[in-house]
Amino acid sequence: MSVYVDTLVVWDGDDAPACFRNKPSCHMFADTLAELHAMAELIGMRRSWFQNHRLLPHYDLVPSKRVLAIRWGAIEVDRVTSVEIWQRLRAEALARVVAP
Repeated sequence: MSVYVDTLVVWDGDDAPACFRNKPSCHMFADTLAELHAMAELIGMRRSWFQNHRLLPHYDLVPSKRVLAIRWGAIEVDRVTSVEIWQRLRAEALARVVAP
């Protein structure tokens, strides 16, 4: 089981959250919610910052929190790898829902 951080991206435009507009941020996600929340607690994230998106539950990290997550064992992944992991996690979640 693992926690992942993807590449820092500067979000701009109207669809970017105001707190991250024109600033670098990334996603932190994990194989399990327990691992994700444990890492978030380790690096000083508030639980209220959790993004409980159906397709990708995650935390948005600023660069300093990303550094801390990596220091505590999060795995750096590029955009392609992160999409592959998200697809695997979604497939596993779907399999649990459909399984008898």
